[in-house]
Amino acid sequence: MRTRLRGWRWRRNPLRRRSDVVETWTVLAVAVLLLVGAPLAGAVAGWWAHDHARAVAAENRAERHRVRAEVVGTPPDRPATAPGGRDHSYPVQVRWTDRAARPHTAQARVPAGTRRGDTVDVWFDSRERSVPPPPGDSQIWQHTVTIGTFAAGGAAAVVLLAHAVVRRVATRRRLAEWERAWARTEPQWTQRQAGGGP
Repeated sequence: MRTRLRGWRWRRNPLRRRSDVVETWTVLAVAVLLLVGAPLAGAVAGWWAHDHARAVAAENRAERHRVRAEVVGTPPDRPATAPGGRDHSYPVQVRWTDRAARPHTAQARVPAGTRRGDTVDVWFDSRERSVPPPPGDSQIWQHTVTIGTFAAGGAAAVVLLAHAVVRRVATRRRLAEWERAWARTEPQWTQRQAGGGP
């Protein structure tokens, strides 16, 4: 009996309704979209994010420059820590000499734990404002994976939501079709029951 019922929505039979066929094809489409479409969407979004992040990093490297500077200001006694226990960087006065042997002094962000007299790498833009360093390869890949994962998850969520809507509509149509079929069958069936006594 179970083998006869398996695949009944694919074969022509009196119980099958149009909504059953639609729902069956929808399940097949959802499986393909989840197994192929969502990963493909994630890969495409990740590829785009990687190219974009590399372009931004190259642009940052072109407009920023790094200098080796000596910390001349007094760092705070207890620098604030970021969530998760990671240390923040903090602004402090630094001094360096350019290629023309001219001294420069500016405020720059240095890693927590830096002391007065330490030499650190700091980054400045064209206006000599302290800026964070350009993103490195690990940050670019982290950005790529994050965007790709969110894109794949978002595509899967959209597919599952659409499937839920189609199932709901198909169930309503199926119930309406069964009701119409029963309205046609019920008078004949009740007359047979009434006249079919011993």
